[in-house]
Amino acid sequence: MLHLRLISPAARTDEATAVLEDCPGVTNIVVLPGVAREPRGDVILCDAAREAANEVIGRLQWLESEGSIAAEQVDLALSKAADDAIEEAPGEPDDAVIWEELAQRVHADSRITWAYLAFLAIATQLAGIGVVQNSIILIVGAMVLGPEFGAVAAICFGLLRRRWALIATALRTLVVGFTVAIAITFACALVSYWLGWIELTSLDTNEEVQFIVKPDRWSFIVALLAGAAGVLSITAGKSSALIGVFISVTTVPAAGYAAVALALAHWDEVAPSISQLAVNIFGMIVAGTATLLVQRKFWPQVGRRSSV
Repeated sequence: MLHLRLISPAARTDEATAVLEDCPGVTNIVVLPGVAREPRGDVILCDAAREAANEVIGRLQWLESEGSIAAEQVDLALSKAADDAIEEAPGEPDDAVIWEELAQRVHADSRITWAYLAFLAIATQLAGIGVVQNSIILIVGAMVLGPEFGAVAAICFGLLRRRWALIATALRTLVVGFTVAIAITFACALVSYWLGWIELTSLDTNEEVQFIVKPDRWSFIVALLAGAAGVLSITAGKSSALIGVFISVTTVPAAGYAAVALALAHWDEVAPSISQLAVNIFGMIVAGTATLLVQRKFWPQVGRRSSV
């Protein structure tokens, strides 16, 4: 269930209210005349089943320029009217994709921020240490910490909606992020070598993490599955499932391995590491885009079948 707060020009409040009353899955409609000051107008409050959100937002899109639309998740709703609204709405809440919400999220995740660079750099350094120490635990920790899936999801959404500017921004975020992370990890590995903490032979006894430099068809298959699961977890609001996605793909570990291999002059392991990184990102983009396409194509049909 979502709680919607609308600000409507007084002259169009009746029109907005009529839309809410006409949409299945909307209840608890409250109109507060003349309450809004900026922008000026009436405040309309309502609760809507998640499955009904796209129709409501779509039919009230004009409020974006003349007023405002805000939505927030309702964690608890003790109301027979709310229960009836959920039953009336077509489909299931977990299957519903709120496209405007997804658009805002991927736009935010597509940008380069200091937090993004910091998380990716730290994750890549952890992966580099894990490679040197032959530690699977550190590799898994680095996987969980990596923030790159947000940019991958933005590319998937951009491909679905043909928003080339969004794709370019997200690609730049991935390229710049991994370049900075690899450069920092390379510098740290080089300093560690100068201090005598690691040796040129440190990568010769890391059998446990050798899978990182051996991309194969299974790497691509895992990336496909992870990409589909990642997009589903975002669209369904199941953020806990993203942890499994992070642990499945070998993006950050590949970047960390490449940085250490560069620092220790293991040139023959640099290209396989970068290939592993590219294979995983490409696989996630392919599967994520396909998943969004299926959701866009079949969600209306699911809704119609469920409402029968």
